[in-house]
Amino acid sequence: MDSAFYEPAGPGSYVSTTATIGPWSRDAQHGGPPSALAVRELEQHEPDERQRLGRVAIDILRPVPIGKLSVRARTVRPGRRVALVEAIVEADGQEVLHTRGWRIERPVTPVPQIVDGASPAPLPPTGYGALPLIFRREPEGYLASIEWRFLPSDLDDFSPGSGTPAAGAQSPRTAQVRAAWARPAIPLLPGEDASPMARTLLVADSGSGVGAALPATEFIFINIDVTVALPRDPVGEWLLLEAETSIGAEGTGLAMTRLSDETGPCGRAWQTLLVAPR
Repeated sequence: MDSAFYEPAGPGSYVSTTATIGPWSRDAQHGGPPSALAVRELEQHEPDERQRLGRVAIDILRPVPIGKLSVRARTVRPGRRVALVEAIVEADGQEVLHTRGWRIERPVTPVPQIVDGASPAPLPPTGYGALPLIFRREPEGYLASIEWRFLPSDLDDFSPGSGTPAAGAQSPRTAQVRAAWARPAIPLLPGEDASPMARTLLVADSGSGVGAALPATEFIFINIDVTVALPRDPVGEWLLLEAETSIGAEGTGLAMTRLSDETGPCGRAWQTLLVAPR
């Protein structure tokens, strides 16, 4: 296993390791690592201790190739109460990922907390729960670099040749929730602890896989973006993804994920999906 997802290669430059390889192509990165790398750049650009990064929106312009990346950031809208910052990731002279984050002022006096739903299911023991087909174990790559603990689910895992009816050939199924605890087995960068938002983006991009509603052997469901909003920073290494996916007959999907740490819910993630038969 690699020692980190990226190795530094000079100011604003990084080289991806095999730990970033995604499930759709060995030539392209999973969306989680480059999203986390972009968030790191946002947080290091003109930081203000009076503000916290509360919401991040990422657009994946094209597959992020394995290899060298460069990241640059700028302030789009400065402000005392709210500020908007942007980071752009490039590879081989092309922009591959755009990230925008809202920094929100921390209150001077306490604000009452209102929690998003009930407390999460407890972290299960190692090896608990069945992995969906798309999470099949590989000797390397992103999915092998994250520790997964799936909770029991009523969702069926379709097998190749299951004869899934074409879109519109049956009544729509109702979206169901599948849940998994996740934590990275390696750091984003060697010898560096990632921030709460960067840790969240590293795994939250997997919501569409955790909540997969179609068999990965017969369909692709590639996210073109990911948005994460955190009312509070998650604590600890583990993050629970409770994800469900809805899909329209014209090939657009939406994956919605509730995010929790071991103390309770802490945020939400959304992903727009391109869905098509293989």
